Amino acid sequence: MSGPRERLVVIGGDAAGMSAAAQARRLRSAPELEVVVLEQGGDVSFSACGIPYWVGGQVAGRAELIARTPAEFAAQDITVHTGTRVAGIDLDAGSVVTGSGTRYSYDALVVGTGGRPARPPVPGLDAPGVFGVHRLDDGAAVRTAIDAGARRGLVLGGGYIGLEMAEALQRRGLEVTVVLADPLPMQLLDADMGKRVCAGLRAMGMAVHTDQAVREVLVDSAGRACGVRTDVGSYDADLVVLGLGMGPEVTLAAEAGLALGTTGAIEVDHSQRCRDHPEVFAAGDCAQTFSRITGEPAHVALGTHANKQGRVAGSVIGGRPARFPGVLGTAVTKVGNLEIARTGLCTTQAEQAGFGYRTDTIEATTRAGYFPGAEEIAVKLISERGSGRLLGAQIVGGPGSGKRIDVLATAIWASMTAEDVAGTDLSYAPPFSPVYDPVAVAARAVSRTEQG
Repeated sequence: MSGPRERLVVIGGDAAGMSAAAQARRLRSAPELEVVVLEQGGDVSFSACGIPYWVGGQVAGRAELIARTPAEFAAQDITVHTGTRVAGIDLDAGSVVTGSGTRYSYDALVVGTGGRPARPPVPGLDAPGVFGVHRLDDGAAVRTAIDAGARRGLVLGGGYIGLEMAEALQRRGLEVTVVLADPLPMQLLDADMGKRVCAGLRAMGMAVHTDQAVREVLVDSAGRACGVRTDVGSYDADLVVLGLGMGPEVTLAAEAGLALGTTGAIEVDHSQRCRDHPEVFAAGDCAQTFSRITGEPAHVALGTHANKQGRVAGSVIGGRPARFPGVLGTAVTKVGNLEIARTGLCTTQAEQAGFGYRTDTIEATTRAGYFPGAEEIAVKLISERGSGRLLGAQIVGGPGSGKRIDVLATAIWASMTAEDVAGTDLSYAPPFSPVYDPVAVAARAVSRTEQG
């Protein structure tokens, strides 16, 4: 005779939450485990990373960014309630309550509340005409503003989303201005590589203003955003896009009494369990993780990690042991024809971690120099002085540059030295690389110096 049916409740229906729900369902059948997902928005399993490309016109429509619908999950015996905001978690009672007062008891709970876009206390930041890029509705709102005749777009912030949105606006015919509080875009790049990105943006015809924190969003007589003011000057715009980064959304967790880590995200162990509450799991942008290199706590808001962490939580809930192995912070993006990628530690992080390190940068081409379409590429390696162990890598270059970062991420993941990478059997043909790939050339520069 079977025991009572258990219930898994998932708060948040995007990458982490739905990965956890789907994996738990794969491992435990519906008669054993009921799976209920509570999502405050109208969509689940959507690609927030795809929003800039929908805005820019490379993606045809909103539906293209939705991996699965609630109906498709229902066919897997996963119940999804959209438009359902969770108002509180009662850890003692083992239940959650929604804004409408409905209470769901749970045997296991996954908190997948995601991230919260940074919104500094700037007057006018909540005015109409100021757009975040967090949910599909945000993308729809930007598209509507463009279709209504916006011609000048202003992007605040120079991270991945900010730069991708700058390209999207330019593709739609807008005059684009980027305003940064930082000295350079892409703060997880070293300054020399960030300068290459900044030069690339300006070469595309974008106005880039650095070291200028925004003091006020200017509004017109109708109360709609019409520009921004910094300490240096004012910049006009028909729409303002926020690309100021992402922090963990932990309001529910903190109010319930779940422990937060030093990064401000929910503290979990390697199986994504919350400390002191083994029946509660957290995954995705709301959860703290750790660096694969240093072992120190980290918060990295990327969909790749969210999906993997959700799968780990779902596996454990489903009865299969699993552990999340940490992060390198590997990321890649593009602006126009300029590809930008990084992995591991930048020099600031290496110094903070106490490493004696060295840096080596090489310039090469993405294909054999004589082959049509060969583009410039710069590869920078950060390595441990003495051992030659790779700690980090950064790449900036033309088409064909960015995905080379995966070779270096794999090498760092496996604790390989530059000499190991220099001797690796990489592929070669003129349409794809010079006879010595830029990755191997950079590694050889490190190993040659380390060997004297």
